[in-house]
Amino acid sequence: MTRDLSSLTDELADWSTAADRLAEVATDRSGSPDAGAPDLVVRARSVAEVQTVARFATAHGIALVTRGGGSGLAGGAVAGTGSIVLDLSGLDRIVELRPADHVAIVEPGVITADLDAAAAAHGLFYAPDPGSVAISTIGGNIATNAGGLRGAKYGVTRDAVLALDVVLADGRLVHLGAGTLKDVAGYDLMSLVVGSEGTPGIVVGATLRLRPRPAVTATIAAYFASLELAAEAAVAVRSTGVQPSVLEIVDGATLGAIDRLAGSHLHERGEAFLLAQVDGTDVTAEVAVVEKALVGATEVRSSTDPAVSAELLAARRLALPAIEATGRALIEDIAVPPSRLAEAVRRVHAVAEATGTTIYVFAHAGDGNLHPIIVVDAEPGAALPAAAVDAADRLFALALELGGSVTGEHGVGLLKQRWVARQVGPDVDGLHHAIKRVLDPAGILNPGKAV
Repeated sequence: MTRDLSSLTDELADWSTAADRLAEVATDRSGSPDAGAPDLVVRARSVAEVQTVARFATAHGIALVTRGGGSGLAGGAVAGTGSIVLDLSGLDRIVELRPADHVAIVEPGVITADLDAAAAAHGLFYAPDPGSVAISTIGGNIATNAGGLRGAKYGVTRDAVLALDVVLADGRLVHLGAGTLKDVAGYDLMSLVVGSEGTPGIVVGATLRLRPRPAVTATIAAYFASLELAAEAAVAVRSTGVQPSVLEIVDGATLGAIDRLAGSHLHERGEAFLLAQVDGTDVTAEVAVVEKALVGATEVRSSTDPAVSAELLAARRLALPAIEATGRALIEDIAVPPSRLAEAVRRVHAVAEATGTTIYVFAHAGDGNLHPIIVVDAEPGAALPAAAVDAADRLFALALELGGSVTGEHGVGLLKQRWVARQVGPDVDGLHHAIKRVLDPAGILNPGKAV
C-alpha cells in the first residue's frame, strides 16, 4: 500500500492489498496491459460500503475503478497505480422477481445466465444474451450496454433496463427510471448510465424487464462456401419480413479453431456458418421463409429440438475462446448498417490482406455487429505489432465509412477513445466531458475510460 488507507479499510469487511490479488484485478479479458498495480481492492458487501468507498475516493482524489466478472473486452476495468478497485461481484442477489409485471430486481454481481435461469422457473426469460453469458455480470452488461446473440429481435441491455440505483462519486445514492414500462418523468438519466462504463456513477441495483419465454424455438443451421455468401444470405433473411431472434455468421477460420478446441467437425461442412433462430407459438411458416432465403447454402438443416439448439449455440459461444486459444487476440467490435454487412465482410478481408495480419471474423448478423479478431504473435502486455495496430485503425475507419460505429457492444474502455471522438465529433465529445464533470467533479470514477 503506497498511502495510508487505514481510515477507509477500518470501515470495510472484505479488502486486500495482497500482491497476487491486486494483480488479479488490475486488468480484464481484453488483455490490455495494466498501468501498474492498484493500491487496494475492496469486495463490497453492501451498498453502504460502496458509498463509503466513493466518498473516501472523492475526498482524497483517488481513482476508483469498478469491476464485476472481469470479462470486459475493451480495457474498461483496467486499474492503474494508486487506484482503488471496487469489486461488486459479491453483490449478487436476485432481490425480487415479479412474474406478473415481468420484472426482476437484482444486484449488479448477478451472473447473466443465473438471472435467465431464475426467470425460466416462471415461464419468463432475460433477453440480453452476450457470448459471455455464463460469466458476465448484470452490472458489467449495463456498463457496456452489452448486446449478444438475441439482439436481432430483443435488442440490447438498454432495452431491458427499467430503473437503476446508482451511487454517485460523492456517495449519494440516487434512483433513476421507474419500475414501469413507460416513464417520461424528466431527462432519461438512466440511459445515460447504461453503456457509460461506470464513469458517471456506480450501478448498485437494477430493475430489469423480463419477457415471456417462447413456446417453440426453431434453429436453422446453414453452411456456405464463403463468409461473403453467408453475409449476403443474412441480409436476405432480414429482408423477408421474418424477425429472427438469433442471426449469426462465423467464418471458416473460426470454425476450424472451434473444432480444435471442442473436437467438433464444423469446418468440414463449409467455409462459413450461419445460425438462425425463430421463436413463437408456431414457427413452421417462418422456418420455411428463412430456409428459402438461404440462397447459395451448401447445407441447411433445422430443428425444434432444444438439445440441437443448445449444441449449435454452444458452438457459436466457443468462437472467442477458440480464437483466444490460437494466440494473443486483439478483440475488435464494430457495427455497420445490417444491409451493408456483406460489404463490411469483404472489406475486413481486404484489411487482413493489406496489412498481412490474421483476422478471424464472426458477427451478430441480425444487427450488423461484427467481431473481427486480430491474432498476433506477442506476449500479453507486450507492445502490439505495428501491422496489428494498422489493421485495427483500418477496421475502425471502415466502420465509420459505412455509416456505423467503432463499438457495438464491448464499449470504449482504454482502446477506442481516439476513435469515439472522431465518430461523435468535437461538439458532442465536449458534451460528454461536460456531463462527466457535473456528475464526477473530481474525476475519480474510472478515469481515462469511455470519454
